[in-house]
Amino acid sequence: MAKKMIEKIQEAVAYIRSQTDQQVKTGIILGTGLSGLSKIADITHKIPYTSIPHFVRATVEGHHGQLLFGTIASHPVVMMQGRFHYYEGYSMEQITFPVRVMKMLGIERLLISNASGGLNPEYEPASLVLLDDHINFLPNNPLTGKNLDELGPRFPDMSQPYDQKMNNKLLTIAQSMELKLHQGVYAAWIGPCLETRAEYRFLRMAGADVVGMSTVPEVIVANHMKLPVSAISVVTDLCDPDNLKPVALSDMLENAAKAEANFIRLIHTFFEQE
Repeated sequence: MAKKMIEKIQEAVAYIRSQTDQQVKTGIILGTGLSGLSKIADITHKIPYTSIPHFVRATVEGHHGQLLFGTIASHPVVMMQGRFHYYEGYSMEQITFPVRVMKMLGIERLLISNASGGLNPEYEPASLVLLDDHINFLPNNPLTGKNLDELGPRFPDMSQPYDQKMNNKLLTIAQSMELKLHQGVYAAWIGPCLETRAEYRFLRMAGADVVGMSTVPEVIVANHMKLPVSAISVVTDLCDPDNLKPVALSDMLENAAKAEANFIRLIHTFFEQE
């Protein structure tokens, strides 16, 4: 099993390298409604997921499904424009496969973005939340099964899943920009339906500030491979169980679009200061 996975990774990397030999230092996963970051990048290559061996399709609206190579503020990056989710019917191996591939392509760190529901009553729609920790409520773990010893240890430490150095830099930049960047705990929920009032109450009691349906599997795999990772959530809707209102995907995308300008400024400055 381990050899088969390594072979899959090698095949994907070989195909990508047949399309571009660009060296990359940072991997970026663009969440729902946040693909606009690609507009400020100098893109040199676009590779559809459908052409990469062992990549699956991104089926969610707003996820374009392609790997982008280029630079942001002269810093070489590879971006996933669209990610995969457990609720789409994919395995944890399939969801996290691109992270392993990006690591083998040479990235030294990973930046993740996502759309989330705001559980913390201090948050407003279109707020940005820098993740400090998470709670995994997904029914599986990407490290279940035979360990890939070539990639990481059997029992990776998760005492600090989000890189403190990267987080401190993002917080300092946000402060200099007078941009409110909350810090919070992310709860990963299976989806695709949104949570009930009772579930929101439960998540609040569990200590979560935001809830979403992604990110944690990728973060676990990044930690397994000792790949520093930071993640930013965009609050697309409020999850107040005592004042809960129906929400549509269009409303979420609208709030993501409102936050996108600040998100782009933050990430662009992050790379400018390299």
